[in-house]
Amino acid sequence: GGSHGGFLGATLVSQRKDLFKVACLRNPVCNFISMLATSDIPDWVVVELLKEKNASTGGGLTLADLDDDDLATLRRRSPVTGAKDVTAPTLIALGLADRRVPPSQGLEFYHAISNAKAKKLLTYPNDDHAIDKPWSSADQWVHIAAWLREHLIATTVEHSSSSS
Repeated sequence: GGSHGGFLGATLVSQRKDLFKVACLRNPVCNFISMLATSDIPDWVVVELLKEKNASTGGGLTLADLDDDDLATLRRRSPVTGAKDVTAPTLIALGLADRRVPPSQGLEFYHAISNAKAKKLLTYPNDDHAIDKPWSSADQWVHIAAWLREHLIATTVEHSSSSS
């Protein structure tokens, strides 16, 4: 998944490692505290995770407005918190000019997934959130297809052959 889908993918592989054999994440949101401080849409974090507090204050919360409980909530819900538990081979693609989900989000997760069976980082220096320049788009999809083939399809075929 990409962006919010990348957040969902990172969350799932870090919390339910028994369900996922492989992950491909594109510009994933992985740390809500740093996302709040570095994104061009910090209100997304507040609206998604601190709805009640945001509504009670009239909106516009910033990192400086959060108390220890708020920060603990953001930390607990951040996929990076469970990254050490990720075992699935994980590919991360990042647009290095992304201001929506800064590349530091994916880099932090990439470096934290120390127990993954394999990991790969793709970076596109001239791409933003969409990673939609023709060469970059093609390159990431070719790498994603190869990653899935190597870590999902090949494993499934190998497993099927050995159980016959």
